[in-house]
Amino acid sequence: MISNQTTNPTNNAFAEVIESSLHSFLAQSWKWDQFPSFGSLVTIETKQRIVFGIVHEVKTGSMDSMRYPFPYQKTEEELLLEQPQIFEFLKTTFSCLTIGYKQNSKIFYVLAPEPSKIHAFVTPASKTLCAQFFESDIYLHLLFGMSNQILHLDELLLATLKHQVDLGILNKERFTRLIETFSLLTGNDYRRLKLFLQRAGPLVNGI
Repeated sequence: MISNQTTNPTNNAFAEVIESSLHSFLAQSWKWDQFPSFGSLVTIETKQRIVFGIVHEVKTGSMDSMRYPFPYQKTEEELLLEQPQIFEFLKTTFSCLTIGYKQNSKIFYVLAPEPSKIHAFVTPASKTLCAQFFESDIYLHLLFGMSNQILHLDELLLATLKHQVDLGILNKERFTRLIETFSLLTGNDYRRLKLFLQRAGPLVNGI
């Protein structure tokens, strides 16, 4: 997991963009065992703006299609000691949905005017940026609009809630607004809302 407490995004970069479109981007970590958490917020900073992406998929595998990880029945520590070279062929990629950007000190909950550049650096959003971004629940509109690209939208939302709780930026008022917007965007689907609240309860208990 990548720490997101730093306030210096350039020094905290850990990956770069390898595929990009207006609504999403794919990034590869510089180290295979360093990657962002599912549901966490990452940023790409350009001269014009800071683009926000939410992590909805993480994959680790071989760089070489002819080389596959083999079960050695050894711990990671034993493998690092005996066969460290096998880790050189591993890579981790993660997919993000673009859910807004910050420009001229203002956050816009819409797609950025252009896709992020290939090889642009990716950093975890600082606690300050996360607090500013999640102050509004409007980002949910973009997520629901791109739900066909997400394996399970409710899982992603729960992970995002957990991410906010871990950062200490979620309060009862924000959670209530999120649930109200969730209900509207699901067409007041009582069954779905009830099930979502049952699972969200333990995550937000104590806020």
